Amino acid sequence: MIADHWGVTRAETASAYPCDELVTEPSLQLWRGVTVNTAPEHVWPWITQIRVAPYSYDWIDNLGRRSPRRLLGLAEPVVGEPFTTALGGRRLGRIVSVEPERQLTATIMGTVMSYVLEPIAHTDQTRLLLKIVARGTRLTTPLLALGDLIMARRQLLNLAALAEGAVPNAPAGPAPVV
Repeated sequence: MIADHWGVTRAETASAYPCDELVTEPSLQLWRGVTVNTAPEHVWPWITQIRVAPYSYDWIDNLGRRSPRRLLGLAEPVVGEPFTTALGGRRLGRIVSVEPERQLTATIMGTVMSYVLEPIAHTDQTRLLLKIVARGTRLTTPLLALGDLIMARRQLLNLAALAEGAVPNAPAGPAPVV
């Protein structure tokens, strides 16, 4: 299917993800991935901050409110907590599985998604992988895949840049158009 994978290898799409245990016969499977030029322990705090902001196109899914550009010192995520805050502060989804510095799995809007951190051997780099699974109709699957590709790609690139320290800790303000 068009838009079912971006930035991932065949081996990464063949791997098992925590979300696979929760949706055993998905009609939708999407894989996204980026290489982050820092170790998993520096990426993890940004993944946990998805609880307070979407880190995608803020002008679309956060009503123009900018996702934080500095770490907020949040406590570790806990199963049962809301997954994210979007649409101007609305709490959405639920965390269903957590392994600190390894994976965060959540449900939101009929999907289950796993953010997985894989250290790259003999480097200070990390693969930030996202797999999304859902049951749905064949008619909605291509539309979900395309929409997710646009939003998840931006989210992963933003999280990678923040973890690498490439994005300045600018004060909150209007979201830049990216």
